[in-house]
Amino acid sequence: MKSYLVGGAVRDRLLNLPIKDRDWVVVGSNPEALRAKGYKPIGKDFPVFLHPDSAEEYALARTERKTAKGYQGFVFHTDESVTLKADLQRRDLTINALALDDQEQIIDYYNGQKDLDARLLRHVSPAFREDPVRILRTARFLARFQHLGFRIANETLILMQEMVKEGEVDALVAERVWQETERALSEPNPEAFFETLRACGALAILFPELDALFGVPQVKQHHPEIDTGVHTLMVLQQAVKLSPLTEVRFAALVHDLGKGTTQADMLPHHYGHEQRGKCLVTQLCQRYRIPKRFRILAEQVAYYHTHVHKAFDIKNKTLLKVLENIGAFRQESKLEQFLLACKADSLGRLGHEQNDYPQLKYYLDMFAACQKIDIQTIIAEGHKGAMIAEQLRRQRLCNMRLYQKQE
Repeated sequence: MKSYLVGGAVRDRLLNLPIKDRDWVVVGSNPEALRAKGYKPIGKDFPVFLHPDSAEEYALARTERKTAKGYQGFVFHTDESVTLKADLQRRDLTINALALDDQEQIIDYYNGQKDLDARLLRHVSPAFREDPVRILRTARFLARFQHLGFRIANETLILMQEMVKEGEVDALVAERVWQETERALSEPNPEAFFETLRACGALAILFPELDALFGVPQVKQHHPEIDTGVHTLMVLQQAVKLSPLTEVRFAALVHDLGKGTTQADMLPHHYGHEQRGKCLVTQLCQRYRIPKRFRILAEQVAYYHTHVHKAFDIKNKTLLKVLENIGAFRQESKLEQFLLACKADSLGRLGHEQNDYPQLKYYLDMFAACQKIDIQTIIAEGHKGAMIAEQLRRQRLCNMRLYQKQE
């Protein structure tokens, strides 16, 4: 029995990056032998065990055979005869097919170190085409490493395009698509994830609402970049700078979905895109079973982002309605997330990336003015039932006017 550190831990070590997880491959053993040594089995589809002391994952070396479309259509084989080389051959990218032995020697059968030096994401073998999740993973790795100069090898991108044409992407299940998407949103360059999906043709299948934005013009006066798809990815870039929260980044990504359904005779204007966009966000979240916290914020940003851009022009009653409808008075942190996504939208325009966004402070100040009211005082004055809410609203509007006068 021999154990080898494999995959991301070896890759990140060579890149001088922090190592988050350490995964191991065991060669020359079997499940019974590992259990006898105190390893705890956790794998459902193939033998994976937790080390009795470190609790790190140890997987028996395995091979796999494609039996049906999709990422679940595989039969796995493990026994003492499966070699490390055979196990590593089934991995997605060469930079993830590296191993480290107990003598600290790098084992590199597939030129992973060469591709690390060349900053290339390259598939290990033709078996790559058997698993559509690898399209998502490759796109996600580009989102993670693009800032280090990585790119996808031409032959790998061509292979991904062929996989899309063969219908492999159609077999992806909703949960896995969202899992990879959410992880991509946490990376330094999540826009690269969606650019890659578009380049191989998968965006039109997985996220047709986003794909529909490319080529759709906007008013040049407000959007010098013109193309709505380009604007969307610029907004996502700005959201990364403003917040580490994937909820904020997702809301920024889908804020303008309604523009993809604008009638041709209305272009380059997009009247009513906010309402249309909210509906599309709802549908997208339902399709991929996206958690409620993502959906609610994204719906709010899609529907109300122009209300924030026009903060100095709308009536106080309208601004208060926005605060109420996004739940700011129930949970103040939601207001900040909402405003950051709106700010990303404003800055995500060609030549506007360094602009101030005073609307954010204005909304926060107006909210703070509303918060100065003591509801217990209102109750003590004898107001009951619905009159409490009405009186609270009146006093909030009064405080908002007072704030404006002071300014």
